[in-house]
Amino acid sequence: MTFKNVLAGSVSMLAVLSVSGQAFAQADLDALYTAAKTEGQLTTIALPHDWCGYGAVIEGFKAKYPGITVNELNPNAGSADELEAIRANIGNTGPQAPDVIDVGLAFGPQAKEEGLIQAYKVATWDDIPDDAKDADGFWYGDYYGVLAFGINKDVITGDNPTSWADLMKDEFANSIALAGDPRTANNAILSVYAAGLSTGADAATGAQAGLEFFKALNDKGNFVPVDAEAAAIAQGTTPIAINWDYNLLAARDNLNGNPPIDVVVPSDGVVAGVYVQAISAHAPHPNAAKLWMEYLYSDEGQLGWLAGYCHPIRFNAMAEAGVLPDDLMAKLPAADNYAKAVFPSIEEQNANKTTITTGWDTTVGASVQ
Repeated sequence: MTFKNVLAGSVSMLAVLSVSGQAFAQADLDALYTAAKTEGQLTTIALPHDWCGYGAVIEGFKAKYPGITVNELNPNAGSADELEAIRANIGNTGPQAPDVIDVGLAFGPQAKEEGLIQAYKVATWDDIPDDAKDADGFWYGDYYGVLAFGINKDVITGDNPTSWADLMKDEFANSIALAGDPRTANNAILSVYAAGLSTGADAATGAQAGLEFFKALNDKGNFVPVDAEAAAIAQGTTPIAINWDYNLLAARDNLNGNPPIDVVVPSDGVVAGVYVQAISAHAPHPNAAKLWMEYLYSDEGQLGWLAGYCHPIRFNAMAEAGVLPDDLMAKLPAADNYAKAVFPSIEEQNANKTTITTGWDTTVGASVQ
């Protein structure tokens, strides 16, 4: 099964989890909730409220499971920062130790190899495509989107860029920024890779081609080495931001026309990115972490991500079951360029990550702040 295939698998309720040494059927969420309430807290990391609708998702979890405090660490951390937070807090049961992580696909196998995460299979495990999960349950896809351009129309008053090549145009001087540091942030790493693919490079050479693209963009004076978060876009500091479509669409809605934001999926170099969930092997609150996972992969949690413009990982199975609300589907952008999207494999992402994180300073030489 692949991301693009409609899934036929039924929901499995056969997995077994352990609470205080007691095995019970996965469907028994009441027992898991009781154990999680005893722990009393869930510590998350790197979950901005405007990312994929996480603000509403977190509130939904708290409303469904009262008695569990959600402690939110460093909302704007990158994937590498999340793994480092686990490493730095091994043996620490205090509030700085994350229970769960949400990282780019390439970081899941790395975390497993380092022994930073533990296995756990949610009740809806069978709905997750095989190529978006670790067979042993150490990590599994949660949602995906495509990289797009978010454009402040108070600043960019002419034609929008519709391709990566357009970003080199003179009228976009001192305008273009990445959302994150390409040495640590998954979305920035894949943005560099997408730029490389747009030049005609293949999967094996896309990362280096992307570095050369951004070197040229920086040398021309079009690249702004500032983290292009919503505030920077709104203020005009980074009037063209490269980010996931769902983040840009959420920023557009939140800004409510002040300034107006256009979101453009480019005509070339369309790269889709899957993020993955995992539970820390050193989680101070392991049962709260498992309950959080069950919530995220339930219909309710998946629709919470859809409301934030993300394609939840169970999207195809839920579409086949007829449980995707029409009003949420109507909010998604037109799919013209989505059909061109490529999903880099884990092996490709790992190679890209190494090339880009180690080569950014020497090739591009612009430190993103």
